[in-house]
Amino acid sequence: MTLLELDGVSVHYGRIQAVSELTLRVDEGEVVALIGANGAGKSTTMRAISGIRPLSAGRITFAGEDITKLRADLRVVRGISQVPEGRGVFPGMTVAENLDMGAYARKDRKNLQPDLDRVFDLFPRLAERRNQAGGTLSGGEQQMLAMGRALMAKPRLLLLDEPSMGLAPQFIQQIFRIVTEINKQGTTVLLVEQNAQQALSRAHRAYVLETGRITKTGTGTELLADSAIKEAYLGVA
Repeated sequence: MTLLELDGVSVHYGRIQAVSELTLRVDEGEVVALIGANGAGKSTTMRAISGIRPLSAGRITFAGEDITKLRADLRVVRGISQVPEGRGVFPGMTVAENLDMGAYARKDRKNLQPDLDRVFDLFPRLAERRNQAGGTLSGGEQQMLAMGRALMAKPRLLLLDEPSMGLAPQFIQQIFRIVTEINKQGTTVLLVEQNAQQALSRAHRAYVLETGRITKTGTGTELLADSAIKEAYLGVA
C-alpha cells in the first residue's frame, strides 16, 4: 500500500525554484532514501512533506488523504514525524523532557510508558542520561534524542533529514543500524542522506535528486551498483 505520494511537487523560495515537478512514493513498511548533493532540494522536499514549506504546485497524499494544505501540526497527528537536519533538541530541557515534547500532539498521553520504554530500548544511552540537559549531550547522543523524540509521536512515517551529519564514524554505524531496527518494528522511513553508501545499503528503494529534479530511481542495491552513482556519490571512479 502506498503511504506517501508526491505528485508534481514544486517549491519556491521567492523566485528561486528549489524543487521542480517532483514525483515520488513511499510504500508502507519501506525504507526509502533520497540522495543528492548539497543544494539538490532534499531538505526542501522534507519540509514540504512535513508542512513547514508550502508548495508552489503539485499535491501530497498521505494514507489516501490529500494533505497538501494541511497544517504541519495536524500532519504530526496524522502520523508524520520529522527528525530535522541539525537535530534541533531543546538544550535547556532534560532528555526525559525532550522525549515528552515529542508526544505533545498525542491524545493518549496516559499511555506513553510503552513508547518511552521502546525509545530507551533502542537508545540505552538516553536511558542513562534521562535527567541530563539535552544541550550537554554529544552530537551522536543529540541525534539519538531527536530520533527518540520523533518516535514518541508514534509516527506511521518517520522523516530523517541527514541523520549522520557531523557524527563520528562509530555513531554513524550505530544510527543506521537503529534506522533498520525502527523499520523492522513497523515504522516506514523516508531518509535524506549525503552518506549514499549507508543510505543505499539500508534502503528498499531510492531516488536521486539533482537540482530539484529526480534523475534516477531504483532499489538500493541497483543504485549501489550503478557506475554513475558510484562516481558521483561513492567516490568510486
